[in-house]
Amino acid sequence: MSSTRSTAPTSTDGRAGRAGLRSAVGSEGEGAIRIRIVGSRGIPGNYGGFETCAEELATRLADRGHEVSVYCLARYAPGAARLYRGVRRVVLPAPRLKSLEKPVHAVLSLLHAAATGADVVLVLGIAAGPFVFLPRAAGARVVVNTDGLEWRRRKWGALASSYLKFAERAVGAAADHLVTDAHCVRDYYRARYGRESTFIPYGARPAPATLPGVLQRLGLEAGRYVLYVSRFDPENNALLVRRAYEQVRSDWPLVMVGSAPYADDYVRAVRDTRDPRIRFPGAIYGDGYLELLSRAGVYVQASEVGGTHPALVEAIGLGCAIVANDVPEHREVLGEAGAYYDGGEAGLAAGLQAIIDAPARRAAAQAAAQAIAARFDWGAIVDDYERLFATLAGRAAPAIGRGARGSDAC
Repeated sequence: MSSTRSTAPTSTDGRAGRAGLRSAVGSEGEGAIRIRIVGSRGIPGNYGGFETCAEELATRLADRGHEVSVYCLARYAPGAARLYRGVRRVVLPAPRLKSLEKPVHAVLSLLHAAATGADVVLVLGIAAGPFVFLPRAAGARVVVNTDGLEWRRRKWGALASSYLKFAERAVGAAADHLVTDAHCVRDYYRARYGRESTFIPYGARPAPATLPGVLQRLGLEAGRYVLYVSRFDPENNALLVRRAYEQVRSDWPLVMVGSAPYADDYVRAVRDTRDPRIRFPGAIYGDGYLELLSRAGVYVQASEVGGTHPALVEAIGLGCAIVANDVPEHREVLGEAGAYYDGGEAGLAAGLQAIIDAPARRAAAQAAAQAIAARFDWGAIVDDYERLFATLAGRAAPAIGRGARGSDAC
């Protein structure tokens, strides 16, 4: 595989959109929307998909003239700067407990947003669902990005799962508007709660123009390693991936990027291998992560629940050859642009063996991913959010182009 394959959506900076929008916002800020983003660990995006989403949306919306704040968990908010690329960072504390940290932080954030005169509050995830009425009571409009069906995750105990079901119902009843990033999740909310939603997918970032040298540091050769990126949670099947790769006959390394803050026993089980090909560099973010993804020979998406998985979308955007667990969420995003396995250890081992042994097959998979990458253009995605926010806030719809993606693409 070439180490310089084409990488992804080309209009992710949204320049075309910004030029048209300034006429709607105005040089003095007329039409600017006061937007608060709640539910991530904060920006810059150094944890997972919600954090990257918050950073991409917030910085692009601020660049377009809006007043944007992102709520940050204190321990994930490096440095003392309260402004990041034109976005206000509101740093709030929360107890460092698996089931309480994010919900408590989200509730405190919603209280703060209610007191600061927001026009629109975007809530990422449903954990704070019972409390979305708080900014609504203060006159703000509340949009909830539902993510996947969180209560299905195996990492939650019975009590946490029950609460998440309750939170999901509260979101269905109380939010002004829902955003779903997968059609199967949109269909679920329609059937279960009679709620319509706006489909807006997750976006893909381009490879960095200057590579930070992660491959060299890890002793990897471009195009000759298998990459897995995810939190080491049971539903993401990190242990299955490791065990499957132990059955694969190849000198390629398997690089397992990630960890989990509250799953020490599971993480130890994942790392318990004597196979020297399997490497655990820990969590890698930003340009280093994008370098690893853009140069991988094969990318594995082994998760089994949730909506659209951000790492899968970014793998598509960077033209990876992808082997994915055969679940509806992955089929919806990847279509025929990847290879699938049946969810089992033997099936994954066979799928990886087949694609590692077939350079032509890998090249075809890379080309297929590149062919659908434009669907996940961040510029067009921000256009969609901005239109939605403008409508809810009673502003004139911004006069911007839709970019490369149609409104209902998947």
